[in-house]
Order: sequence, then C-alpha cells, then structure tokens
Amino acid sequence: MITTVLLCTLLVFAVGVCNGLQHNHVLEEFEPVSQPPNRVSLWPLPQKAQISDVSFKLASSSFRIVDDKDSAGTGCVLLQDAYKRYFEYIFGFAKKSGASRSRTTDQAELTELKVLITSRDSECDGFPSLTSDESYKLIVNKRSAVLTASKVWGALHGLETFSQLVYEDEYGAKTINSTKIHDFPRFAHRGILLDSSRHFLPIKVILANLETMAMNKFNVFHWHIVDDQSFPYMSRTFPQLSVKGAYHPYTHVYTPDEVKMVIEFARLRGIRVIPEFDTPGHTQSWGKGQTDLLTPCYSGSKPSGTFGPVNPILNTTYDFMGQFFKEISSVFPDAYIHLGGDEVDFTCWKSNPDIQKFMNEHGFGQDYTKLESFYIQKLLDIVSTTSKGYMIWQEVFDNGVKLKPDTVVHVWINGGSNEEMGNVTAAGYTTILSAPWYLDYISYGQDWQKYYRVEPLNFNGTEAQKKLVIGGEACLWGEYVDGTNLTPRLWPRASAVAERLWSDVGVTDISDAFNRLSVHRCRMVERGIPAEPLFYSYCPHEYKGV
Repeated sequence: MITTVLLCTLLVFAVGVCNGLQHNHVLEEFEPVSQPPNRVSLWPLPQKAQISDVSFKLASSSFRIVDDKDSAGTGCVLLQDAYKRYFEYIFGFAKKSGASRSRTTDQAELTELKVLITSRDSECDGFPSLTSDESYKLIVNKRSAVLTASKVWGALHGLETFSQLVYEDEYGAKTINSTKIHDFPRFAHRGILLDSSRHFLPIKVILANLETMAMNKFNVFHWHIVDDQSFPYMSRTFPQLSVKGAYHPYTHVYTPDEVKMVIEFARLRGIRVIPEFDTPGHTQSWGKGQTDLLTPCYSGSKPSGTFGPVNPILNTTYDFMGQFFKEISSVFPDAYIHLGGDEVDFTCWKSNPDIQKFMNEHGFGQDYTKLESFYIQKLLDIVSTTSKGYMIWQEVFDNGVKLKPDTVVHVWINGGSNEEMGNVTAAGYTTILSAPWYLDYISYGQDWQKYYRVEPLNFNGTEAQKKLVIGGEACLWGEYVDGTNLTPRLWPRASAVAERLWSDVGVTDISDAFNRLSVHRCRMVERGIPAEPLFYSYCPHEYKGV
C-alpha cells in the first residue's frame, strides 16, 4: 500500500517541465491538507495533487458521469463511450462479485462527476496528434465533482485518474476523498511498440493492450505490422503481399475493416496508431507477393536462389513504393508513418553484379551505406508527396541521409544512446528514445526498476536540444511473444516507462513506486488484464477466487 513517501509526494510536487511540443502549464499553489487514505494509489503520478481525509461515498444506483451544461463536448460520442467504460471500472467488480457494497452511514455521498470541455474545438470527432492538449484539472470537494479539460484527450486522462481515486472502505463501500489535481504529461510522445510479424497477434490481444495503454496514459501505438517473417497487413492495392506473405492468407491477416477497428478503438482512448513498414531490410515476406522487389543474391557468377534487401536500382521498386505508401497514407490517419531503415545487411547487394555496376556508375565505390542512403532518400521523397511526416530508426540519420526538418529520429541502439541523443538533437531533429526500454529482453526479478530509473534527458546537450526530445517508446519485439504471453510480459513492466514519460522529473523514488505500482497492477488484474506480479504479494479482490 501507499507509503509515507508517497503521501509527501502527493502533497508537494515540483513544477513539471513540459518537453517537446507540450503546452506550458503554470501550477497553482495548493494549500496543505491532511494525509490521504492508504488505499489511494495513482499511476502515473500526477504533476500536482492534494488529497484530504474528507471522504464521500459513491453508489452505483445514484452516481453518474455527465456533461457539464456549459461543456463544448456536450453529446460527444467519444466521451459518452468513456463514461460507460469508467462507470464499469468503478462499479463493475462489485456487481460481478455479488458482495455487499453498502452500509448505513451519515457520510456525504458523491452523486455526480461533471465533465467540462472548455475549448470550442473539443476535437471529439478528430484524431489525437503530437500537439494535442492532454491536460486536465479534477476537483472533488462536494457532492458533485468537476473534471475540466480543454480537449477531450485531457478529459480521458482525467477519467482514468478519477477511477483510480475510488477505493473500498473497510465495509466494502466505494469511497473517494476530497481531491484537487492539476495534471499534464511531461512528454508528448508516450508509446508502445508491438510486433505482429514474428508472431501474429490476434485482434482481441491488440485491443486489450490498447485498453491497458489507456490505463497507463500511453498515447501512441507503434504498430510494427510486417517484417521478414510474415506480411499480415491485407493491402487493397497489392493483395498478393498478404496472400503469399502472411503465415496464413485468411486466418493470420489484418483485414481493412480490422485495421479500421484498431484505429477507432485507439482513437476512443486518445491513442495514435503509427504503422511501421520497414525497408529496405526486414522485407523477406514482401518479396513473396511482389515479383522483382527484392535483390537476387549471387554465389560466384550465378544466382543462389536467395534474396536480400529491396532492390534499390530498379524503377519498378519506386513505382511500387509510391502506390503502396499512397494506400498506407489513406488508411492510417496519423500525421506520421514509421519507415524503419534499420539493420540492412549488405551481403546480398555486394554479391550482385548489377548492383556493383550501379555502384560504379554512381561513384559510390564500395560504400554500400551510400546505396542505402540513395534508396532511403528516394523513399522519403515518395512519402513526402503523401503529406505525411515520417519517423525513422537512427541508422538512417547515422548514414547521412538528407532528412526533412520535421523528421522524428528513433534512437534504439543502447550502447551509444546518450551520445546518439546528443548527436541527433544537435542536428536539430525531433527525437524519441527506446534504447533502454526493450522489454523483450527479460530477466529474473524486478527488471521494471531499471526502466523506471531511466532519465530520457540524461545526455550532454543544451536546453534547446533537450526540448527536441518529445518522448519515448517501450518496445516488445515478437520473436518469443505471441497472443498467449504478450500481455503479462508487457504489464506492469511497461507501466514503469509510462510514469517516466508522464510524471514530473523529480518522481524517482523506487520504494514509493513499488508500493503504488503493486496496487496499480492489482487494479489492472481486477479490470481483466493478466499483468504479472512484481514480487510476492496478493490482490484484495483475489479472495475466494474472485
């Protein structure tokens, strides 16, 4: 349960620093208050909060979440959907367990949470973006609580926080304490990467993890949808890519309707969906359905029958890429596409006589990074015509490819992450960090702690450089992960990254974090998410097999 350290933390917060493209916020002074009950446990920790010992009861028969009459979001379908979801989170377990949740009391009852959206453009019908305002204020001090946000995205986070404030007293009655919160994320980009190529991930698993991302205030689903092993994305323009490249052309593919479902499910939770289609490497599955896309490898003077990366010397390659990414840009509404560009093996290119001839004609000599850069540059030009921004893995930057000013460079190679972060930001590029957050590397014990201790801005650079760091992503690659073990391997380990990217830079106490995260893990389990335990402990709702 919550420790004295947390109680102090809840009462006194340092002013949060908004990095990247987040809005600047001024935190008003909060008056000193009494200690909150030990059942209150918030994750990720808000920028500033005060919780008193004055409490209110909530009853499922009388409590409602409603629009404020002056709200610009009145009637917003996104919010109405969220109200139902969070009502179920707050009261659903009591209904399912059949346990008594009421007692005679003179204590005041909280009957309403009013949600007020203050901006005329609430963005209810739109999609979240890198510049979305996710801030909110929450006040619980009388029979009607008020959640205020400029945009619907902040309101969604506020609803999650409100649900985390509700606890059961010693009699099992739902209770919430008088509370005042002003909150916003430290970083604008807070992502989870899932790999659906090495192992196909069923739609229900993807949706469950989007739900869990919202519980942890993540806002980007980086969908590494295809790779060498399989091509499960069903393309309307090039249907043979999945027919021949997927593990199975009917059962192990994502249809257009399913992709649309994922995007909308994510939108309703304030989550962006950024697809990754990685080239010129990691493309063996592409070649099965698209003739002449990959480079023929040679053994001596004859073709070996194997294929390497995308063939960068054929005009047909770029014709294909133009049509393919035109489709992708229309299917995925986010302003960015991840284009990969990592781990290109030059062995096959070196063996191919046509490639060698092309290299000599263009003055590349034997520097195959120049050939890679030639391909990437043409690809970036193609994607630019779709009016999309792009994200790339750090090798593209390292190899000197000319990048648009709004390019997002994704740093992933752990050994030189601090130096790399300095180099990328010194060049003026927006940056996200994943190097220390590869969650596919597992170890016995509480490895979440090393993820929690990471400070994304711990590199040599000016303040201007550090403002270019817009956040980071926790990555769960799929070599040893499928639908059977993905969720417990990801959670609550990824929750450590969530707090690092949301909360104030001064929120670093591991002991305090363990106590809060233990409660949050139980909360996720109670909500149906099979998050693995941190250490020996128990969850209150586990009694009698519930």
